[in-house]
Amino acid sequence: MRRSTVPLALLMAVCATGALAAKPAPKAKPLPAWAVAHRDAIVLDTHYDTPANFHIPGWDILDRHDYAADGSQVDLPRMIEGGVDGGFFAIFTPQGARGVAGNAQARDFGLVRATEIHEMVAKHGAQFAIALKAADAQAILAQNKRFVFLSMENGSPVAGDISLMQSFYALGVRMMGPVHFLNNDLADSATDKPEWGGLSPKGKDFVAEANRLGIVLDASHASDQVLDQMLALSKAPIILSHSGCRAIFDHPRNIDDAHLKALAAHGGVIQINAFSNYMAPTLHIPERDAAMGALMKQVGFNGRDMTPDQRKAFIAGKKPIDAKWPVPRANLDDYMKHMLHAIQVAGIDHVGVSGDFDGGGGIDGLDSVADYPKITERLIAAGYSKADVAKIWGGNALRVLTEVEAAKGK
Repeated sequence: MRRSTVPLALLMAVCATGALAAKPAPKAKPLPAWAVAHRDAIVLDTHYDTPANFHIPGWDILDRHDYAADGSQVDLPRMIEGGVDGGFFAIFTPQGARGVAGNAQARDFGLVRATEIHEMVAKHGAQFAIALKAADAQAILAQNKRFVFLSMENGSPVAGDISLMQSFYALGVRMMGPVHFLNNDLADSATDKPEWGGLSPKGKDFVAEANRLGIVLDASHASDQVLDQMLALSKAPIILSHSGCRAIFDHPRNIDDAHLKALAAHGGVIQINAFSNYMAPTLHIPERDAAMGALMKQVGFNGRDMTPDQRKAFIAGKKPIDAKWPVPRANLDDYMKHMLHAIQVAGIDHVGVSGDFDGGGGIDGLDSVADYPKITERLIAAGYSKADVAKIWGGNALRVLTEVEAAKGK
């Protein structure tokens, strides 16, 4: 069961005034079924890109931020509002040059980001704790804290030396994906031209080492051939930490029904993400593209790693562009189409949730973790049970982690 959100001090203060004895409090209305289901589930997201914010001067996860003001989507106040218990915080490394120098740079970048996650948890130890195994999630919740698993998006930090996987495992990393938008020395990307025909020889070693260590393999961003080979080679279930359904929207980042069924047959899970470009058609307006290009050049746009001043300037400059050349954005209805299709094809035991927040995710109606109860409300309205909701929100992902732990070294 989830902990009570009523502060003990407040309850004692009310009792001390005699207010309860003098005048009975009005009887609370029973919570709707969806609210009970959300409250009692372990609510987690398998892909937060939030660690990219940890090094920004003045940015603190304990402060409530505003998506419209600084573009961020995950912080403790909004986690509390959304009933979110934790999740996987990603070490995302942009794919840079390949080769000895590039691999060393990626390794160092990944180590710094892992350190930043640990520093955040150490600074806020009263609110967060590192989780190293599936059972830790419930144990940390019992301490009235939120759990932080570490994951790696893009395996470039270990591409130069697979033995580095053990070093990152020692730092707490429990999920790894081999590739991002571009091919690397481990695997082909879903959004690049085939190079290896799936996994490289080193990528196959990556799969074997993940199984040996007890690291969940993540096939989001990987090509269909990589997914096929992961399923064939891995001795444990794998996950798609933030992906969608190609039958609903045809994009290479999404997977087709045949792969959904194969993923489920292997015990894996797809976590449906909320990234508009993978869920609905994207309009390309030449004038808008030119204006955006000029804005990026003006503010020194460098993706997720911007200073606070750069970010504010970018958000402010983008508003008149959006007003003049609006682009349709996917919404919660689109999201639920992917979710319900995945459940229908793969089964209730093989679907979960990810917003891809702080990494480009966010759609109308689902702009931050504070909006997550809306998904539960939609699931209950669609006829799914409280037990089903618990599986989707955390049960399925934690079950995969448990099975990966059990298969470790086999």
